[in-house]
Amino acid sequence: MKRFFLCMMSIMIFSLSIFTLSGCSAQNKPPQKESSDANKNLVTIYTSIYPLYDFAKKIGQDKVDLHIIVPPGSEPHDWEPSAKLMGQMEKADLLIYNGLGMESWAEKVIGSISNPNLTIINTSENIEPLTSDKDGHDHEDELKLEDEDEHDHVYDPHVWLDPINAITQAESIKNALVKVDSANKAFYESNFEELKNSLLELDEEYRSELSKLPRKEIVVSHAAFGYMAHRYGLKQLSISGLSPQAEPTPSQMAEISDFIKEHNIQYIFFETLASPKLAEVIAKETGAKTSVLNDISSLSQKDIDEGKDYISVMKENLNALTKALGE
Repeated sequence: MKRFFLCMMSIMIFSLSIFTLSGCSAQNKPPQKESSDANKNLVTIYTSIYPLYDFAKKIGQDKVDLHIIVPPGSEPHDWEPSAKLMGQMEKADLLIYNGLGMESWAEKVIGSISNPNLTIINTSENIEPLTSDKDGHDHEDELKLEDEDEHDHVYDPHVWLDPINAITQAESIKNALVKVDSANKAFYESNFEELKNSLLELDEEYRSELSKLPRKEIVVSHAAFGYMAHRYGLKQLSISGLSPQAEPTPSQMAEISDFIKEHNIQYIFFETLASPKLAEVIAKETGAKTSVLNDISSLSQKDIDEGKDYISVMKENLNALTKALGE
């Protein structure tokens, strides 16, 4: 009996020791970091539209905590941020936007920000803007509609569709990152140079391919491709103006149809975020086909999940242009 009692006491003492050791081990284990702690050494960036997000991602890589303001698949022209999102943007290190009126909310957000440590970058600041009238038909690379007599000029904001302009925007992002995180200057500059070389190669590909084609006129649903047209000697005729929601007058629709028939244009381009309805109506009237030309202001989540980016979509655009202008 005594031997049994001693055996039971030994087991209890051993079990208590195990419990105590495991308790101490749990107490000494470092706590799991919150997601905010994990990101505390990263540069927090909010970018307005997809191209800027893509450039910042390629330059900043794992040194940045990157956010896109306009959600994937949303139309940027009329989108407005919530009060909660505006509060989150104010706490960032960098706020990067396109400018030239692309973000209707930008002035309101910037005017309300009270964080003196937030660096705000307008990436179109060092780019010569193209002007257009309010319907998007009046700068030198637009084909004009004869019955227009409006002269309310605005700037075309779609600067990123020219790869050379995209380099300027990417450099503005790189300079901002170096400003707020100078310790990683060499990292950002190296990544920017790699991106710049890719954009120069893209520009050369556009020059080489488009210069061979017999046609130069493109008919698009939305006047987003003026900078591309200007860079590569194309002529853009848009069904609507700078806003994808704009509706042409009946006389403008008739002129566009006449132009398509007269010049034997084979394709009418519409965008992934815009309704193809008007393009399809004119295509049916003229015997033309429809095709997609992506302005890349916002990619769908599906496209992002499939690994598409600015350069790959620009190459898809080049393929669409080559097919349309080569027939």
